[in-house]
Amino acid sequence: MSSGSDCQPQALTKPALGEKEAMELVERVFGLKVSWIRSLPSYDDQNFHVCVSRSEGAAEGADEYVLKITNSEDSQEPDLIEVQTQAMMFLRGEGFPSATPYLTKDGNIMSLESGDIGPGNKKYMIRLLTYLPGTPVAKIATNPQILYEIGKLAASMDKALSEKFHHPSVKSLHRGQFIWNLANVPLLDQYIHALGQNQYRQVVEQVIEQFKEKVTPKLSSFRPCINHGDLNDHNILVDSSSASLENPQYRVSGLLDFSDMSYGYYVFEVAIAIMYMMIESPDPLSVGGHVLAGFESVLPLTEGERGALFLLVGGRFAQSLVIAAHTALRYPENAEYLMITAKTGWKHLMRMFEAGQAAVEQTWFETAGAYGNHAPAE
Repeated sequence: MSSGSDCQPQALTKPALGEKEAMELVERVFGLKVSWIRSLPSYDDQNFHVCVSRSEGAAEGADEYVLKITNSEDSQEPDLIEVQTQAMMFLRGEGFPSATPYLTKDGNIMSLESGDIGPGNKKYMIRLLTYLPGTPVAKIATNPQILYEIGKLAASMDKALSEKFHHPSVKSLHRGQFIWNLANVPLLDQYIHALGQNQYRQVVEQVIEQFKEKVTPKLSSFRPCINHGDLNDHNILVDSSSASLENPQYRVSGLLDFSDMSYGYYVFEVAIAIMYMMIESPDPLSVGGHVLAGFESVLPLTEGERGALFLLVGGRFAQSLVIAAHTALRYPENAEYLMITAKTGWKHLMRMFEAGQAAVEQTWFETAGAYGNHAPAE
């Protein structure tokens, strides 16, 4: 869900290819014969599911890919896209289920294309990524087992990226006022007008003010890392590892969309995961403890990080709701996709704040503690 490196959400041109043009692009840039192609939903880039046919004797490779056409704004930052793609390749090598790029005919992982890809004759970065099988978490009834696994994976991924991933352009992940970085919740003040006189606006304003007062001054005490930054219920794919319909066991089969990667803090990643796992849950306030338990099985939070978790989750709700409303005003044709989270997000944010921080934390921490009583790190 990225939108440039500054604080302007959606100050960009979204690509607008038809399927025929996308097919021709794959064949011209990557040298692959497309057998079928279909558009995929996206926030501010354009994605296509592509199936290719291979002639006898052709080089080995996958049969299915995602053609990713990056919006005009982010396409101006090739170093950032390069490091995000290299991070995906690194994680794949470390055993994580991330996609990898298919090289262009020139042997590159991406290509800057201009012409009729979108309005205004702007340039767009394109990549062809391996298609990952699985069902989005949004489409399943989550259970404690998969919530724990998602938390564990989030911590393991951030730890691997922060301790082992090295690239000359890694500094490009310091993204300053990037609107989706959780540290930048205070920047939402500039866009809250998009909510109009929405009945929920007051709670968002409350989240922003409490964030400024209680979280921002403590950021320097949190442990820094590289964040994926968008572990939402559509970016995590799962498949069932058991035949039991009554008690299905899932494993994560795919991690999608690294376009929000940036330097942040370990506690950001678990807060983001908790927020998005709440979206489709019939019992949203119980979700956090299972995700937290999985995360803390790899990386126990400090007392200070735990103390900020409630407002960080609320902050991510506020980001998602405000930015979606702002963007939907600018791009009403994409409003249905943009407002997916809003359908239940308002309800869950209100429920969190009506229950209160102490009660929600008690639920989360008691649930997490029941997994093994991990003491918070010093």
